[in-house]
Amino acid sequence: MLSECCDTICSGIDFRVASEPEGIWLRDVAQARFRDWSWREAREELNAVAAWLQQTFPQSGAHCAVLSPNRAHWVLADMAIVASGGATVPLFTTLPAATAQYILEFARVKVLFVGEASNWDQVRCVLPADILIVALPGVEVREEHVRWEDILRAHRGQRSTHVATSDELMSIVFTSGTTGEPKGVMHSHHSMLLPMRRCADAFSMAEHPRFLSYLPLSHVAERQAVLMQSVLHGGTITFNEGPDFLLRDLVGCRPTFFFGAPRIWEQLRQQIEADFGSAQALEEALARDPQGTVLRARALVGLDKARYLLTGAAPAYDDLINWWARLGLSLMDGYGMTEAMGLIGSTAQNNRRGSIGKPVPGVEVRLSDSGELLCRADGMALGYYRREDETAATFVDGWVHTGDRARVDGDGFYYITGRMKDYFKTIHGKYVAPAPIEGRFSECSCVDQLCLLGRGYSKTVMVCVLSPVAL
Repeated sequence: MLSECCDTICSGIDFRVASEPEGIWLRDVAQARFRDWSWREAREELNAVAAWLQQTFPQSGAHCAVLSPNRAHWVLADMAIVASGGATVPLFTTLPAATAQYILEFARVKVLFVGEASNWDQVRCVLPADILIVALPGVEVREEHVRWEDILRAHRGQRSTHVATSDELMSIVFTSGTTGEPKGVMHSHHSMLLPMRRCADAFSMAEHPRFLSYLPLSHVAERQAVLMQSVLHGGTITFNEGPDFLLRDLVGCRPTFFFGAPRIWEQLRQQIEADFGSAQALEEALARDPQGTVLRARALVGLDKARYLLTGAAPAYDDLINWWARLGLSLMDGYGMTEAMGLIGSTAQNNRRGSIGKPVPGVEVRLSDSGELLCRADGMALGYYRREDETAATFVDGWVHTGDRARVDGDGFYYITGRMKDYFKTIHGKYVAPAPIEGRFSECSCVDQLCLLGRGYSKTVMVCVLSPVAL
């Protein structure tokens, strides 16, 4: 693993360039064709953009947003921002215009790096007047902008003079805003790297792992589990071309570490069964040739080299876990949040159905009198950007108040039982606040009683008892 003396993501990249300059770090894939960046090539490219940023904003610390699907240039832009002394503000390509406008204005964003974002037509209408737009390669924008390629030509061979420190702000990651305006969680180099350092043994992580990046890099989980781990362990990241190509890119990548919400594991299961002809046909093949069928099934979805398979963001049900176990693949549950990652997890030695696992070494966990899960560890977020009161309410004497209800069994395994506040996650890992939805439905005179269901479901379902008038 990366030397402990490399305490920033910048020094980590420098370490990789010094030790394996031609090793492949980033791989973009389009129409089954790869474009690779070695550690040396990637650093040269990001250094040029970092130099331009520093010259454009001489006072380090400019907040720069990235609006793009997962691509090599998402990472290169992110690392260029950080190398210049700035802070990255990731934007989801599904954000509605109003939320994007709020984040850009509230975070005082100076530069926006734009990729082929599906919501660009909405976001472009709400941009701050003084924002500088950088078009990533292959993207055309009508607004006044600077092209990434032009920056490279003008600044190739240059680098920022900023020297990063482990405790400096490197990113502001905004939460979903389910219960109000989204909060900007502030992360330092330390809080982005350390959680993945302490998970190395739990994840069975070896040098030069392979990752498929398909979940949004705008989410802290993907950024830490894929990007940070790639630097820590000298890994290669392959970027999924899009949802329609997930299976193709899984097979092309053959990741050694893979993370997915339960719905992803459902979809891969369906793909395997379809390839065999039916669920029954798969069962018959397993009965005839267990070993050969298992190897074929794993290879069909590119998981024949996987060392650790992580599920999370929503509960995985027993039937799904049991199905994958028959193929010799254990789905390991884990727990983290935007404010603190790498807290609780399952391993091959400590794995219990329905549980999120045990605390990772270096993490303290306890339950409050009201049953709230509290965690304390090194490497927590710095707090919420421009929200001191909420920071004080969430981070108390080193303990992060997660907002999740939990229980612990006699063997020390933890189980999430609900939220302290009244909302839930679907099987896709999406938060849903029932109250406002139920309120709209209750306006109908035909409805007497109602309840919105969805925890663990693929879709939310409104259950209604009709009023006598409707009957």
